[in-house]
Amino acid sequence: MDDAYPVQYAVEYPDRPLNRASTFFRLFAAIPILIILGMVSSGTWQWTHETGTLVAAGAGGFLFLPPLLMILFRRKYPLWWFEWNRELHRFGNRVVAYLALMDDRYPSTDDYQAVHLYYQHPDVPNELNRWLPLVKWLLAIPHYIVLFFLDIAAIVMVIIAWFAILITGRYPRDLFTFVEGVIRWHNRVLAYSVVLVTDRYPPFRFGP
Repeated sequence: MDDAYPVQYAVEYPDRPLNRASTFFRLFAAIPILIILGMVSSGTWQWTHETGTLVAAGAGGFLFLPPLLMILFRRKYPLWWFEWNRELHRFGNRVVAYLALMDDRYPSTDDYQAVHLYYQHPDVPNELNRWLPLVKWLLAIPHYIVLFFLDIAAIVMVIIAWFAILITGRYPRDLFTFVEGVIRWHNRVLAYSVVLVTDRYPPFRFGP
């Protein structure tokens, strides 16, 4: 039985000397691309209640409520909505990998570079339960708790890798694998609970 999860993520290990100067100034160098990512990831849906209360709902730049409603009422996930979510997801991952020092090439807005994130456009009538998107965010709460602690550990690993790269020019492979695994875990949970491309519950594991 194939146990591969339908959301696949990997970063090519940089088996070469990494740029020390770029590594040292990484947080400052990333500011322009973070601004761009923030601009395309700041979408919300807003309306004003009769009482004058402003209500907002959204999931960053991901289209969340529209696909949810389409899956619920029409059993469809429009292809262009799916492609927007997937490409934004990929772009965000390139920026995260750059911040995590996993690649010293500046994040591209369109080329995949060393970061690979794959999932397919779902066949909604056959692959997705129309009611499950209403509660996926709630079902994923155990993952949120685990990822909170894993994120803290990953930040520590990146700091250690920062010193290692400055001294040796290399990203220790064990640290790289751990950080990659945490990001992979995040991607599976996000694809399940927000992007809504699969009903298969994310596994509690680092590997593929």
